[in-house]
Amino acid sequence: MEPEPEAATGGRLGCPKRMVFGPCGGVRDDERCELDARRCVFLGSPLPAWPDPPQPRPAPAPDGLLARAAAGPVVLADLSVGPFDPASVRRVVDVLAPASDALLVGEHANRPDFPPTMFAAEVMDAGGRVWTTLACRDRNRVVLEQELSGLAAVGVDGVLCVTGDGRGVSVRPGVTQVFDLDGVRLTALAAGIGLAVAVPESPEAPPVDLRPARVVQKERAGARLCVLNHVSGPRRVASFVAAARAAGATLPFVAGVAVYTDEPSARVLQRFPGLHLDGDAVERVLAAPDPRAAGIDAAVAEARALLAVPGVVGVNLSGMGSARGEDDGAQIKAAVAERLRGIG
Repeated sequence: MEPEPEAATGGRLGCPKRMVFGPCGGVRDDERCELDARRCVFLGSPLPAWPDPPQPRPAPAPDGLLARAAAGPVVLADLSVGPFDPASVRRVVDVLAPASDALLVGEHANRPDFPPTMFAAEVMDAGGRVWTTLACRDRNRVVLEQELSGLAAVGVDGVLCVTGDGRGVSVRPGVTQVFDLDGVRLTALAAGIGLAVAVPESPEAPPVDLRPARVVQKERAGARLCVLNHVSGPRRVASFVAAARAAGATLPFVAGVAVYTDEPSARVLQRFPGLHLDGDAVERVLAAPDPRAAGIDAAVAEARALLAVPGVVGVNLSGMGSARGEDDGAQIKAAVAERLRGIG
């Protein structure tokens, strides 16, 4: 079910992502759109509500991430691998799969990779439990429907439905951006075919006061889990989760943990609109005699603080981890995960 008239006209007038259920998580701190200089068109007016009735939410797999989260804290790890490189997939999965409860396959605006269904199959063949990110930026609705059906057929644990970061003018010039759908409408499609769906939210992106209610709308569209983008500290996560609960959200939350051990891996996380890191913690890690050990310690400390927040059932180890390549980054994230799970 999709609301009218905005869905019929391609989203709210002036939104370059053609979103109906905005705003996206990339609104800048000064309230500008991430794609141009205008103020986000969703600010200053009521946000759209998902129409009745709520989308049914399929039951989670009995041995999947959601079932594990009901029994205790879970660790989700970003899967960073070389593009178009099955050997890299196998090496990284060999390191991360034993240490984590599931692997999150991302989508990148600055480089292509295997199609999501093929990527998921590669990870599963290598022994990983997969949550696949599916973005609306590069695929029209028909292709999104194909990928959702393919992901269901190969048996992924779940799908993270996102609108997608905008591609800057200097990134792959001449490549179009589609945005037939936004993440909320994609969530409804995914839930409608029986996939377990996670959705993102950016607690510190404007409009901060309205984002807890956006979680409710995403849950009504069929989401089973909310993955939070990086914020400046655990107290901010606690206040956001409490506000989402007060607004009516019942789904569990996975909080983002920044994993970095050198300047490039830290700075890449700081450049995205809507995301915030603890700047003092970053500088302490970078100034430490052993930034690698300090970065692992900082990630473990942040994760433990986040797992103490009521409503947070897990953490997502996010980022490159290291500028020395995907294999080294996997080793670092595995070290964090092992300490959190008490197996290292």
